Amino acid sequence: MCLFISVGAGSAGSVIANRLSEDSDITVLLLEAGGSEYGNDNIRIPLIGGGLQKSSADWNYHTLPQKNSHFAMNEQRSYWPRGRVLGGTSCLNTLVYIRGSRHDYNQWAEEGCDGWSYKDVLPYFIKTEDYQMPNEYDSAYHVEVYRRSAEEIGYKTVDANGDDQIGFSYAQASVYNGERCSTASCYLRPIISRPNLHISIDSFVTKVIIKNKIATGVEMLKDNRKLKITARMEVIVSAGSINSPQILMLSGIGPKQHLQDLKIPVIADLPVGNNLEDHLQYFVKHKINQSYSLSSESRNVFSSLQYALTRTGPLSGTGLEANIFDRMPNRDESLPNYPDYQILFLSVAHDNFFYDYGLQLNLKESDKNSRIYLQVKDLIKTRTSTTEFTSVLIQQRPKSTGTIRLTSKDPFDYPLIQPNYLEQTYDVQSLIAGIRKIQKLAASNPLQEIGATLNRQDFDGICDKVKFDSDEYWECMLRHFAVTCYHPTSTCRMGAKDDPTAVVDTKLRVRGIKSLRVADASVMRHVISGNTNAPTIMIGERAADFIRGKDTVHKFKEQIKHLKL
Repeated sequence: MCLFISVGAGSAGSVIANRLSEDSDITVLLLEAGGSEYGNDNIRIPLIGGGLQKSSADWNYHTLPQKNSHFAMNEQRSYWPRGRVLGGTSCLNTLVYIRGSRHDYNQWAEEGCDGWSYKDVLPYFIKTEDYQMPNEYDSAYHVEVYRRSAEEIGYKTVDANGDDQIGFSYAQASVYNGERCSTASCYLRPIISRPNLHISIDSFVTKVIIKNKIATGVEMLKDNRKLKITARMEVIVSAGSINSPQILMLSGIGPKQHLQDLKIPVIADLPVGNNLEDHLQYFVKHKINQSYSLSSESRNVFSSLQYALTRTGPLSGTGLEANIFDRMPNRDESLPNYPDYQILFLSVAHDNFFYDYGLQLNLKESDKNSRIYLQVKDLIKTRTSTTEFTSVLIQQRPKSTGTIRLTSKDPFDYPLIQPNYLEQTYDVQSLIAGIRKIQKLAASNPLQEIGATLNRQDFDGICDKVKFDSDEYWECMLRHFAVTCYHPTSTCRMGAKDDPTAVVDTKLRVRGIKSLRVADASVMRHVISGNTNAPTIMIGERAADFIRGKDTVHKFKEQIKHLKL
């Protein structure tokens, strides 16, 4: 019997296990459905993390067919990689470190999430950070050409994790000593020998055990055995924006009619699985006349030896060099001042075009003679280059929302993921605004000096019935080729006690159920502006303080008390 059971060893769950086990009188059992991350180079080496997609460390989810997007994808479905490994999706992500806009968190507070304003969460970000960037601005991959382009068209250089995101900023990444800093490597490995911390991998939790509206433990499968584990104090579900709602619904916590349809006894009628939000991304490629970017040739004997000996060189970086955050013109003045889009400058020449679209196309063997497959294969041959850079356009605050639902009451059946991408006109407009800004950047003198020329990604039969470069053309391209940015949130949404849209309260306790919390990206009121890993770690830190009844960030609160937030 353990005092606390934490389900999911990802970006939040690993943090919670670390912080709770700091107290020697607390016993923590951390359960992870996947295996160990230890010794896996695809996890350890920053540049090659994409090699984990569709591996055993990936849940390998797919959405339902989309009505308004993914027209070029097999069955119009989106591939959603999610980490099934110690460290969770922090082992698969692209390592970008973004807190989010202060306006994001202030909006949460205004909508009833007391204690979650930017002033409240900032100390927890500061607690987790170890800022080491003196050499980043001298990037070997010519980040300065992006800065000069941005300045020419009117952007100031800012710290995207500072007071205001709007502008050009150097990329910050979760990398330490040339290696990926996942929550497994940076939160669990250093304290793995604590006698009061128990970690069980390959442990598939099927439900939370609830008696008299009190969570008392979990049911799980390990080594082909069904086990029941009891928690004396609390169960904390940190399984992510897909698995956390799935586990709650399998446990009888969710939309009443949905559970009744599946003959699952209803314990609490809550909007679990609603309010799904996710960022879309779209790749804009430009050929250039110089070898600025990393390519498949960058992973050679020399760079591998350099990395092995010194943890430096191309493999020690991510290829992500800088950001621009901005707002679309003529936006609704009633919206908070968060950005509408993000542009990530990626100094990687995708001479294997399928890095962008091949995995997303989700093509099966039976589809390989299809028109789209053959045309994209031809596109790979004719338009790939080792001298190009990519602008990754990422939508920030989508208006389209979706759902997670159970397929059945069998925990091994993957849930139904319905993001409803590009359902709302605003989402298309914000992305087109970002494309126009990328065009303006490409036309600047610094990028023209290196020959920046659009590497078109359309082909016969796709968007050829509308005028090239019109808004209609770009809308067509977005509806064909925009794909997830891997940032699903808000499916166990936080809110005030009387908020009918909320699953958890502001202390992350499941409404109506004692001794049960959810702590991961699923509790976000809304998806934040930027990449979601850092905010999820922050949520884990806050959850641990709530549970322990401690304030571990008092000194950081003193540091920021003079700031206008």
